Amino acid sequence: MSCPISAVSQMLERNQALFVGKRLLVCGALEDDYPRQLATLAQSLTVFTTDYCYYRSQQAALGEAILFDHQLGGAPRFDALLLLMPKAKAEAQYLLAMMTPLLEAGADLFLAGENRGGINGADKLLAPYGDKPIKRDSARRCSLYHGELSKPVAPFNLDSWFGRYQCKAGETKLTVLALPGVFSAAELDLGTQMLLATVPAMKGSLLDFGCGAGVIGSVLAKRNPGLKVTMVDINALALESSRRTLAINGLQGEVHASDVYSDITGSFDQIVSNPPFHAGLKTFYAATETFLAKAPEFLRPHGSLTIVANAFLRYQPILEAHFKRTEVSNSDAKFKVYLSKV
Repeated sequence: MSCPISAVSQMLERNQALFVGKRLLVCGALEDDYPRQLATLAQSLTVFTTDYCYYRSQQAALGEAILFDHQLGGAPRFDALLLLMPKAKAEAQYLLAMMTPLLEAGADLFLAGENRGGINGADKLLAPYGDKPIKRDSARRCSLYHGELSKPVAPFNLDSWFGRYQCKAGETKLTVLALPGVFSAAELDLGTQMLLATVPAMKGSLLDFGCGAGVIGSVLAKRNPGLKVTMVDINALALESSRRTLAINGLQGEVHASDVYSDITGSFDQIVSNPPFHAGLKTFYAATETFLAKAPEFLRPHGSLTIVANAFLRYQPILEAHFKRTEVSNSDAKFKVYLSKV
């Protein structure tokens, strides 16, 4: 599977000499095949991604060089880091804190990204790790910064990066733990509030699709004792957040990665979701449309799908094309809750 090369990668291609012979660690907002080129330049390459969709697209080409997880550990073994700027600044801080202990003193620190995506904050991001970086290039509305690891770094402590808040959905109280950049990381969003106010009592099995910090699955597990809950997401940080949210509330559930339905087996009585429609800085509908269209294949007889979506998104025609019955069970100026039955 090949991805069109991004503007950021086109800029990096102009600066390939910087990566020749390096023991290179790459992480962040990966979105194309460019690391395959880096593998031919660097002495060694490790690509770390929190995006399961990207991991699946590159695994055959990169093999053991690509790793999918919420955390990377080990002894210092790299002499260069390339961080592709993620959408959330807090996620960039998290990745730098995790990766710098794996670098040798004096290692190269490269930050690259789109100008509208926060890359121009590179000075502040790299300040804890070394002197002011230099801007190596600026092209196609993207920039590349180059610094050096010249300050001592603390060991990475995963637990210190979890945000924590209390939320209430109806009468159900929940403690939420979330890593940076995860949906619902700081508070319960309005769409999910409407969804949880609308769904009826449940029994049997539930799939929480695009689980984020685990709010939907955890609230419904707490409300419906005996409900068998499965949570999936493509984001490794979301999956670990969901595991922690379940655990701190004394709840049980299965949590694992899936690129839409790639790793889902069996069928469910209910699927409930606040489906994502943003991918990086771009609005992204294709995965959600596939999720909706194929949902009946993963529902048992008389099963139901309940989603909340921004009112402007045209999901109703997709639902009506694939389900026997679809209704808007709640709505306001911003959101609609759809209930569809097979």
